[in-house]
Amino acid sequence: MSVTHDAKVVQEFSKQAASFGDPALNVAFTRHLERLVRFAEPELDPEDVVLEVAAGTAIVSRAIAGRVRHATALDLTPAMLAEGKRAADSEGLTNLTFTEGDAAALPYLDRSFTLVITRLALHQVADPVAVVGEMARVSRPGAALIVADLVRPADVPDDVDVDRLERLRDPSHGTILSEERITGLLADAGAEVRRTDRFEHVRPLEPWLAMSQTPEDVAAGIRAELRAELDGGPATGLRPSLVDGELNFTHSYLHVHANVG
Repeated sequence: MSVTHDAKVVQEFSKQAASFGDPALNVAFTRHLERLVRFAEPELDPEDVVLEVAAGTAIVSRAIAGRVRHATALDLTPAMLAEGKRAADSEGLTNLTFTEGDAAALPYLDRSFTLVITRLALHQVADPVAVVGEMARVSRPGAALIVADLVRPADVPDDVDVDRLERLRDPSHGTILSEERITGLLADAGAEVRRTDRFEHVRPLEPWLAMSQTPEDVAAGIRAELRAELDGGPATGLRPSLVDGELNFTHSYLHVHANVG
């Protein structure tokens, strides 16, 4: 029997839960958290009722909980939520709720939240159209939608499969969307894009592989392909480089703020 995409997500992220907030491993989530909080800051209000969709360990919710009335962190993976709840308790946060649920079928009534945010999730989900549509559905008129995610690099040829090595590293990886695709999804859901922030991040390869607990034979193959690209071989989409003799690669990130009509 085939394994569903959601089951793959739960399987892979259950393995990662305990170390998800470790800055030595999860560079992407920890290093650029403050950048996202600053990006969202103009929309934060003491009366906001916030929903973080596909929240993982609620890193974003925990970062902004002190500036809003209440935040709800929803995720598909129980182990991630449990890790986030432990962290929230240790931080003394009392206005943060954890809910297990499907981002493509949110268990909330229409117009329930004044700010809805998702971070590094659209490229993981099976149906990003449904996820963005649900985010808009549960948002009150005028609410802010904030999407932060990987985006397809602008300098990689269209015929390069940028997801292939990502899926080897993490079988639950879905599809990295283009900036135009993400803003189009928001527009189709009835939200108007107000501003964006796009940037590049060069990150070390080994912590990325360790985070996902990629089997060593697969990890060795990824290393070999990146080294081959550095020697003039085929492009992988990961844009490898050597930093102090160590293999690195580059991700493109995008933050989008939109308002629901």
